Amino acid sequence: MEEERTLSLVDVLEEDEELEEEASAVLAGSDSDHCSYPQGYVKRQALYACSSCTPKGGEAAGVCLACSYKCHEGHDLYELYTKRSFRCDCGNRKFMELQCKLFPDKEELNSLNRYSQNFFGLYCTCSRPYPDPDDQVEDEMIQCVVCEDWLHGRHLGCVVPDCVELQEMICESCMNKHSFLWSYAAHLSVLVPGAEVQVKEETEADESKTKHPHKEEKADNVEPSCKRSREEAEPSCRLKVLQAIGQKRVQSGAVFWPSGWRSKLCPCNTCKDLLSAASLSFLLDESDTVLAYETKGKSSEQRGHDPLMSALDNLNHVQQLEIIHGYNDMKTELKDFLQSFASEGKVVTPDDIRQFFEQQQSRKRGRDDAQRFYPT
Repeated sequence: MEEERTLSLVDVLEEDEELEEEASAVLAGSDSDHCSYPQGYVKRQALYACSSCTPKGGEAAGVCLACSYKCHEGHDLYELYTKRSFRCDCGNRKFMELQCKLFPDKEELNSLNRYSQNFFGLYCTCSRPYPDPDDQVEDEMIQCVVCEDWLHGRHLGCVVPDCVELQEMICESCMNKHSFLWSYAAHLSVLVPGAEVQVKEETEADESKTKHPHKEEKADNVEPSCKRSREEAEPSCRLKVLQAIGQKRVQSGAVFWPSGWRSKLCPCNTCKDLLSAASLSFLLDESDTVLAYETKGKSSEQRGHDPLMSALDNLNHVQQLEIIHGYNDMKTELKDFLQSFASEGKVVTPDDIRQFFEQQQSRKRGRDDAQRFYPT
């Protein structure tokens, strides 16, 4: 029993730190004070849907981080994590009587926004809420790169590979909708049990070309030099090369892609047009990834000015040193205090925390009294 309590406390501390890091990564990349609407269709941002203002049966709508704080405080919100190419809807025609407090001058609709069942709090192919009160199975949810819906691992139709947080996933529905992606999947995707790869055998014609290349060389020799130079100037199509190899992956289930896979997609004009027509041009942009967004958010937060330091700027040097030393002492004491409970396998109770801060306050009063009688 004692061992369980010890592990429980350590787990809680570690989980709290992980949640703080995750929240920091998602939110730091978005502006928490200003509506993002003036920026247009933002490349990627943290989004929310308000079920209080746009209930199920109405029109789907999404609001930016700042509006979720300033315009929808106290409302029932669905956290959508991040979405690409979205413009804040707060206060437009979809919100009936609600007016945006941060940027009220909006057009009635954002015609280029894309919506899904996520905006009504439903996810995956099973169209269930998250967390699901009726689902007793512990299962992580993974976001599809293309449709940006979240799917349960057990509903992906494949085995989820290890270190999934370092990889991008495209669901089976999106793969089938854009079937040319299967050609890339056979060569670039992460292979997991069930994702078998087959290689097409060479035909006799292919073998004869390999064994007797002089016949082809003869034909090449009579080809006009202007045609050869024109072909040399045009980049070869990687997609056509992969398709010609004939290597195929079993076309079922979601596909997981390793880090850097986007850089291996064909950038020729024909493929760019293919991706554009399918609204998939973002796949050629490595900065479009959630990982890139989170990394930028963490970097921005580290560069940002600490509110504590802002307050210290208004104090003299002696006052600054006193506050900094006091803050560091309290942080060290609190850490030692919690660590003692973890090492002894004890549970930290609200009374323990209350007693800790009462002791801190008592010490502070003692120092203040000493300073009044013995001024420095």
